[in-house]
Amino acid sequence: MRNIYLVPIIHTSSDMGSVAATLSEGSAAALGKELWQKHQDTIARFWDAIAQFFKSLEVSGFKVYQDGLVADGEHGLKIVSEGVRLGSVNYRIISGLLQRGAILIKTEDISLVKREHSYITKVIEAKSRRERETAALRYKLAQQRLLQERDDFIAKTIDRTLQEGDTGILFIGAYHDVRSKLPADIRVVQVKEITRVREYHKALTEISANKQREYLQLLTEYLVSPISNTTSN
Repeated sequence: MRNIYLVPIIHTSSDMGSVAATLSEGSAAALGKELWQKHQDTIARFWDAIAQFFKSLEVSGFKVYQDGLVADGEHGLKIVSEGVRLGSVNYRIISGLLQRGAILIKTEDISLVKREHSYITKVIEAKSRRERETAALRYKLAQQRLLQERDDFIAKTIDRTLQEGDTGILFIGAYHDVRSKLPADIRVVQVKEITRVREYHKALTEISANKQREYLQLLTEYLVSPISNTTSN
């Protein structure tokens, strides 16, 4: 049996690189100041719960897979260090795991990651509304296929590099579906349920109804709650 912990990523602005300011401004405007601040607090507490969980485990020899990571070895370590320098909590947790003996694994195909980043950049850097709408449509048409190709590659990478008896940790965006593509002999433990992260994102953008606000609060409480070592599949 092989085991892998699945950590759904909730991105912070530090994870978004050069497009962070534009995305943050747009999100803050859409959600309003109060809800945006609550969302930022939820993200911080979510990552704190993740960090505390892994501190409770003996992780030496664990293999670490990261959404968007296109290298391992020396270059991979530089990517992690740069993420930490820019303030990414995700990469700070990974850095701590590596310091405790975990092993960084090249997770993604650089050509696929570059293609997706190119689509997003064109949307963000559009000079006019028409140009932005055209770029957004092109990205929307390509997005699902790109996501599937990336998920196929990630699942194959895990299958190839996670040996019998090994344990891995996969940090992955909530809208990926790597889990269903993994072989049956890899036991997946969801550190936080990926479907609930998706539901949180949806509820956050549909907050107008009081019922939805109550549901968002329930999801928030789940996301920030402590994680036990008996987390289920």
